Amino acid sequence: MLRKYSNHRTQSDNVKLGALTAFSAGMVNVASVTVFFAFTSNVTGYYAVFAQELSKGNWYQGAVVLLWISLFFTGSFLSNLVIVQGRGRWSQYISHAIPVVLEFLSILFVGLYLDFFYTNSLQETEFLVAALLFAMGLQNGLTASISNSVVKTTHLTGLTTDLAILVSMFSKRQNRQNKALVDKFHLLLTIMTAYVCGGVFAGIGYLYLENGTFYLTCLILLVIALYDFYKLTRVKHLFDRRHKEACSA
Repeated sequence: MLRKYSNHRTQSDNVKLGALTAFSAGMVNVASVTVFFAFTSNVTGYYAVFAQELSKGNWYQGAVVLLWISLFFTGSFLSNLVIVQGRGRWSQYISHAIPVVLEFLSILFVGLYLDFFYTNSLQETEFLVAALLFAMGLQNGLTASISNSVVKTTHLTGLTTDLAILVSMFSKRQNRQNKALVDKFHLLLTIMTAYVCGGVFAGIGYLYLENGTFYLTCLILLVIALYDFYKLTRVKHLFDRRHKEACSA
């Protein structure tokens, strides 16, 4: 999922990455709505809220919303910066895994804070929402960057539009036989379904696990980060074994 970059990625790579990251984004968004009454997987609505607060002269609230938008931006910026600057310095896998690890730490921090320190104050809520928006910015920047903007998983506005366009294009028979269009449709549908499933899972899970829902999201991110590590280790083991067999022969 994380080893390959841009046009070197296969449909399978993008589907796996899209499904798991969308599932985790859906979980984070529903969990944050449940706990903080705030959406954290995208910032589209917050631009409108920011303008509204400014129009009312609510400077503090406007500054908080601007901070949320800025942290989502910073997360996306940091993901791409690590990927770009890490090229040639580290392995491609490490460059791509670092944003996932940072996202994992951000969400883990929120879960731990809720369990051990949270007093339900407004300032704490604003701070924890900011941390989740930073995490979602990291994820969106990572998936968009390494997939050449094919995979975007934290919000569904553009994805829903793209799906509608594809469905309209499939009204022509030749388009239904176009593998690239069909693959794109399957990818977008997978991301949308995974996001919704993640949200449903978090909604139900919160009834039983409460703040533990954030830890489950961290577990999914660990799977994403370690999947390619396992694959790379396995490939290296097979290569070393074949090399030894060739030398002994």
